[in-house]
Amino acid sequence: MNARRHLLLAASGATLALAGLGAPAAWAQADRPPLRILVGFPPGGSADTIARLLAERLREPLGGQNVVVENKPGAAGRIAIDQLKASAPDGNTVLVMPSGPVVLFPHVFKRLSYDVNKDLAPVSQLASFQFAVVSGPKSSVKNVAEMQAKARSAPDTASYGSSGNGTVPHFLGVMLGEAAGVPLQHVPYQGGAPAMTALLGGHIGYNIDVVSESLEQHRAGKVRIIAVAGATRSPLLPDVPTLREQGVAMDATAWFAMYGPGALPREQAQRISQAVATAMKDAALRKRLEDMGFEPVGSTPEQLAAVQKADFDKWAKPVKATGYQAD
Repeated sequence: MNARRHLLLAASGATLALAGLGAPAAWAQADRPPLRILVGFPPGGSADTIARLLAERLREPLGGQNVVVENKPGAAGRIAIDQLKASAPDGNTVLVMPSGPVVLFPHVFKRLSYDVNKDLAPVSQLASFQFAVVSGPKSSVKNVAEMQAKARSAPDTASYGSSGNGTVPHFLGVMLGEAAGVPLQHVPYQGGAPAMTALLGGHIGYNIDVVSESLEQHRAGKVRIIAVAGATRSPLLPDVPTLREQGVAMDATAWFAMYGPGALPREQAQRISQAVATAMKDAALRKRLEDMGFEPVGSTPEQLAAVQKADFDKWAKPVKATGYQAD
């Protein structure tokens, strides 16, 4: 009996020792401080929703590290960027934000508290989304060619609304007017909802907004989406042609991405990026994003940096053409 007992004890000890060989990596991640995902907007918005959907699925690919979302709203996301900038570059703090603060704001604002190339380290592009050109309920315009013809014959009807001065839709309209060769007059509103109300009321001829924001009214026949501004048709609107398909040589999209502090080590950026890529393979997550009008991505840091540079260069000319600058 003693010999058998010794054998059982030895076997148990070996099992525990072997189990311990695989544990340190998981324990190391679980013992880390949680990964903080900062969001520069209130709960319930698109950035917040994407961050929380990701947070639910990042713990496992991060080896058990806890993930929390912290909302730091204000100044169109710039308060959260300042908090990220001040955080330690230890791989425990990242920021989820739309593309505007890195590709548009440097052209728009005279003074920014952050340097896009020094204070923000690309981690992963999360999702992209398209914009729509929308005509109103009383308009007979069904496509870009008809919009061009009407704008030339009746310039006073060629006004378009946006969610405000200095926004992507504002400058997208500038690009569209130049590329289509029509005089489009910008009318800013305090958000996408007031702009849609103005379109429904016949106060503006067109509206430019995120596809998903106009989709319900389009499907109900209250407005008409005459074009999408992406390089390809929107999966939500397979029957609506792009601007390029209608002879306007331009395209523009926006996106959400994850960034770390500027001094974030490359290996930490890659660690989080790989976890994001794994999470983005989740079928339920992808469907939820697609239902919201987003195209899931999950890129490498290098791919995000390339997209950022291309869009930064793309927006420089239309912003300068307007002469618009914010303090």
